[in-house]
Amino acid sequence: MKRLACALVLAGLATTAQADVVAAAPDHYVLRHEATSSLAPAAMWQRLVHPETWWSPDHSYSGDAANLALAPVAGGLWTETWDGGSVAHGQVLTVLEGELLRLDAPFGPLQALGVTVVWTITIAPDGDGSKVTFDEVANGTAASGLADLAPAVDAVKAQAMARLTHTD
Repeated sequence: MKRLACALVLAGLATTAQADVVAAAPDHYVLRHEATSSLAPAAMWQRLVHPETWWSPDHSYSGDAANLALAPVAGGLWTETWDGGSVAHGQVLTVLEGELLRLDAPFGPLQALGVTVVWTITIAPDGDGSKVTFDEVANGTAASGLADLAPAVDAVKAQAMARLTHTD
């Protein structure tokens, strides 16, 4: 946990970030995260489509981010494969290279709930760098308890944003 806190503090030094649970109820949530980075949009896109370079291994099944892969084409998958198992974390819905990646992505325990989660990631120029926005909308039944899960998902996505936009 100390390592995570230090990483988030360091990430804050290189980026400007804002995170928010926009709405939450038992049957849905809406999240929004925004951050800036010194990486130009083209470089940010290349980083984005290689989640093995920025996604936290703490939020993977195998404990090793090197096992992650993303095929950035419509119908492509964000997968994790390791000795003895594999998971499709999400399916790519839309790609506008360098600008937008949209996935149907019920990560982790959300898969077992049978909810729909659409995660849209946009990249826009911001001076010499870029602005990255995560918009996530989840819908399910009231029994899904999404309002209770929203803060945890928000924390995971805030960490993901910090790791994606942080540059050394």
